Amino acid sequence: MTSAAIQTTTVELTSGDWQIPAYLAEPEGTGPYPGVIVIQEVFGVNAHIRDVTERFARAGYGAIAPHIYHRQAPGFEVGYGPEDLELGRRYKNGTKAAELLSDIQAAIDHLRTLAQIKAGGMGCIGFCFGGHVTYLAATLPDIQAAACFYGAGIPSFTPGGGEPTISRTAEITGTLYGFFGTEDPLIPLTDVDQIEAALKQHGIPHQIFRYQGASHGFFCDQRDSYHPEAAADAWNQVMQLFRQKL
Repeated sequence: MTSAAIQTTTVELTSGDWQIPAYLAEPEGTGPYPGVIVIQEVFGVNAHIRDVTERFARAGYGAIAPHIYHRQAPGFEVGYGPEDLELGRRYKNGTKAAELLSDIQAAIDHLRTLAQIKAGGMGCIGFCFGGHVTYLAATLPDIQAAACFYGAGIPSFTPGGGEPTISRTAEITGTLYGFFGTEDPLIPLTDVDQIEAALKQHGIPHQIFRYQGASHGFFCDQRDSYHPEAAADAWNQVMQLFRQKL
């Protein structure tokens, strides 16, 4: 797709009894455009996540990033220092899978109200904790293409407690791509192998990408761990997936 002029705004989503803000970026024009849900890192819907959302809009997608920490910390947005990370992890530990899925469904439902968004399945992409949440979101019927970037803990826990998220693999309704760095201190390569094995076991269309020398957060150009070669290849893979499935 060619680069498009875009417009951005913050909208309110209705998720259960909550009003959840979300950052929306759309191409200018009548469309119809595919829809994409963008899921934040533990650092909130910050400049990087807004940039990714806008990047999708420039590529011809309607993209929306819900504030998944809103119940605990309205408008949460921090940088990448140690104190920021500690705070972001604290709020991550306060999330629940059912609430996260409700927020993502609310984002999907909002996109469906927009005349320029095409009917059919949508995409989801998430980074860090958002990568884990994307694996959960892939179980929603509307999500036909999911891009999980270095989501930690998928084989070992689920937000709010209960069986680990990997136990829901059979519920995934579309295609899932996973992106991991071989030098990620938060995700053992054995975890990546478990994820790939579960996807194979349940017949889920998938690809798992392992980037040599890349660490956690390799896609984010605002972090010290940014790996431009891995990031560029991963973006190309995501674009190919979304063009094929959405």
